Amino acid sequence: MATDAATAGVNWLTTLLTMQGLTSTVTAHPVEDESGESCWLTIAEAPLSPEQVQALIGDGGAVLDSIQYLANTTLNLGKSQEEQQAFTIELAGYRAKRLEELKSMAADAAERVLASGEEFEMQGLSSAERRQMHHFMSAHEGLATFSRGREPDRRLVVCLAGQAPETEG
Repeated sequence: MATDAATAGVNWLTTLLTMQGLTSTVTAHPVEDESGESCWLTIAEAPLSPEQVQALIGDGGAVLDSIQYLANTTLNLGKSQEEQQAFTIELAGYRAKRLEELKSMAADAAERVLASGEEFEMQGLSSAERRQMHHFMSAHEGLATFSRGREPDRRLVVCLAGQAPETEG
């Protein structure tokens, strides 16, 4: 992870919080996992009230997802693919906990589809979570994934390899 990208991320997120009238510190650290390398920008929970933490996370992580989308879009604007840095916004352990939930959901879906041979639709995932699920499911032999529907009702479908439509995405 480039140090200047981490610094830019910390500065950007700190400014965003300040503009919202929130005082907290932001730290950056690289995380290498199944999804690749990401710069995690962690908002310190201690200076925030429980209500502020909940407001920043939002219902089902929606606000955190929006902040993360803005960070990735803004901080990578005008940069080549090689120069771009993936950012993950973390607060109160939400991302780490959700990652474990997604891994469990992926394992359950894989087991279901392999046992039944029937496709399985996963609803209620953000676009970032669908990307993670596509990645997790790629580790399972004999399975394929694709997305169906349009936002806000886009769903990830898990099926046996060879059953996915030609146009995946």
